[in-house]
Amino acid sequence: MFTGLVEDVGTIEQLRQTPAGRELRVRCGFRDLATGESIALDGACLTVREHGDGWFTVAAVTTTLERTTIEDWSAGRRVNLERAMQAGARFGGHLVLGHVDGVGVVSYVGMEGDARIVNVTIPESLGDLMIPHGSLAVDGVSLTVNDLPAPDTVQLSLIEYTLSHTTLGELREGRRVQIEGDVIGKYARRMLAPYQAAFQLPSSLHAQD
Repeated sequence: MFTGLVEDVGTIEQLRQTPAGRELRVRCGFRDLATGESIALDGACLTVREHGDGWFTVAAVTTTLERTTIEDWSAGRRVNLERAMQAGARFGGHLVLGHVDGVGVVSYVGMEGDARIVNVTIPESLGDLMIPHGSLAVDGVSLTVNDLPAPDTVQLSLIEYTLSHTTLGELREGRRVQIEGDVIGKYARRMLAPYQAAFQLPSSLHAQD
């Protein structure tokens, strides 16, 4: 479990292809990591395999590569890092599971006053999880939906603190980002699905309208 509050920005030092996927070595500011603990890299929950003073390794299996942007990553890339939430810690963001729901694409970056506006085109399957002023995680950062300009587009308003303490200041048009929808919305959608299906009109009746 995570909160979407980035603790450190790490740098990928090495990547290695393996029969199961990819192994990554990341340089970071953490000094007390433990083997087997969970850590989110740009919002994707992975397991620490090895670690030392200011570095750790993780592995992403093929299934993870298919669902995230990790296949795009190369040495030198900066990534948002968050360790799993501790019981009793302040809950400053929102419930983030570290399970990427889909990959979005930045479609617009501009300024409005002192905020940077970023539009992200999201997969159709995530559209009904987005509500104005609701929560989502973009590359592991807990954010608020500023607006929904189109059914497949979510608008973000990024303040200076977020831009300087995460990798979101590096976003440019065309960049792919990892999206996780609000878990409460996912449970609500799951529970409502049978009722929506029950009240759906047969296609033959629609044709007679």
